[in-house]
Amino acid sequence: MMEEHPARVAWRALRRAVWAADPPPARPASTRWPALAPYLGPIGLLAVVGLFAATLASENERHLPGLVTIVFAALTVAPLLALPRRPLLAWRLTVVALSVCTFNPPAGAPWPWNPVLVLGSLLVVAVVAARVDRPVLVWVGLITSVPVLTLVDRNNQVGVLALLLTLLVLGDLVRGNRTSRRALAAQTALSEREAERRAVLEERARIAREMHDVVAHHMSMIAVQAETAPYRLADVREPARQEFVAIADAAREALTDMRRLLGVLRSEPTGPQTAPQPGLADLDGMVDGARRAGLPVRLEVDEPLAAVPGPVGLAAYRIVQEGLANAARHAPGGEVRVVVRATAGALTVRIVNTAGSPGSPAGERGSGHGVTGMRERARALGGAFTAGPLDDGGYAVDARLPYEEEGATR
Repeated sequence: MMEEHPARVAWRALRRAVWAADPPPARPASTRWPALAPYLGPIGLLAVVGLFAATLASENERHLPGLVTIVFAALTVAPLLALPRRPLLAWRLTVVALSVCTFNPPAGAPWPWNPVLVLGSLLVVAVVAARVDRPVLVWVGLITSVPVLTLVDRNNQVGVLALLLTLLVLGDLVRGNRTSRRALAAQTALSEREAERRAVLEERARIAREMHDVVAHHMSMIAVQAETAPYRLADVREPARQEFVAIADAAREALTDMRRLLGVLRSEPTGPQTAPQPGLADLDGMVDGARRAGLPVRLEVDEPLAAVPGPVGLAAYRIVQEGLANAARHAPGGEVRVVVRATAGALTVRIVNTAGSPGSPAGERGSGHGVTGMRERARALGGAFTAGPLDDGGYAVDARLPYEEEGATR
């Protein structure tokens, strides 16, 4: 990239110094000293009134008309009023005051200006030097030097210019220090966020690795054993053969879902993000698989369900999937009824299972994460979820998943 010509840079800096907008204000005093915030306004107003009165008293020694004295006093305190929020405007008013308030100075005065204007001008220059960048600051120093060189006595010019240069340099150092601290704080915050993101990615990769090495291995072994069992065992009847086929299908389907989850955990750019997600249209296949596994399931679905959005359909699919798994685990031999209905602006899902058969073995007790996951899926869509035992020993799961119909208005 080509560097800009110095003349163009200088011209742009001059325009910013003379008539461009002020830089953003520094940190407000109310945030730096919150205890003094209620008193800063009244104190500042009293100070300006006092300086205005002192300026009137000093300007009276010039023996000027009363209106001119008031104008000079207003030009003297006006930069101080604009200084907190508009430092460049305050400096421009200061240059005007230094150029105008020079008529008929008192005899023997070392400066053509009143003391309030001298001290106020030094304060304005110091604040501006700490707020603007270096190219603008150079023009501020040059323009401020003009009334000094033209109106101040030659014996005092060197001292005034040295003081002016000192204020400019100190202000630039303060601005550079503040900019460096802000850049360091921003870099520190960015590093902390990057470290947090890296820690999350490492933890997700570790979880994915553990799932792949442990769970996926066992699921693959289940699928292989279920597929080869009819050939390794003698006199396998057809119902048993079909049950082995159902176990193998369920294991392969679980492996497919696990691979999709592993892809999400590893943040792979392709595959899981574009893979189709199951929905309401896949409920029949899931129920058929549960029937082949020996779970008596009856599915009741209201048609049509085309208006149901994809996220709602996915949540309903996962809730039914977890409900069937819980019924098979905790109530083996019991019958399951799944009802999915689309009402006005909501999809209701109800899963009811009867108590398990008296002679069936009790499934192992889970950790309760399945019910928690179903509840979180429903609440993520702004819906409602209830689950609990029934009086006859069964168990019921009810979920209501709201959605906005096409063409409807809030």
